[in-house]
Amino acid sequence: MAYIQYLVFEKDKLPLPDSYDISLSSIEADSSGETEAGTTQRDVIRTGIVNISVSFSVTKIWLKKLTAYSKLAKIPVRYFDTGDLELKETEMYIDGFKAKLEKDTSYKGLWTVSFTLKEL
Repeated sequence: MAYIQYLVFEKDKLPLPDSYDISLSSIEADSSGETEAGTTQRDVIRTGIVNISVSFSVTKIWLKKLTAYSKLAKIPVRYFDTGDLELKETEMYIDGFKAKLEKDTSYKGLWTVSFTLKEL
């Protein structure tokens, strides 16, 4: 049975994630905030900025690849958009990269890798 391809870095199709949490945020200008009258004023510069928190259970091969990607300033990413249920393309970077050894094996272990992808 085929599964949905959630993430593609450059041409690497990433394995099925253990968790995939997508959120959208906005960037507001410095002029945003509360006025003297007590009302909120929002000067939105950009909306719909994608942040994806994801975790994987991987072997040493994917651990090495994901660690290398975490060191790049930007990555061309295709991600599964929950709004229209299709892959969308953008540039992102990895923040908060964590790798945890779950089980030591003769193949150099089973690892849990988690990070957040942030849209540029």
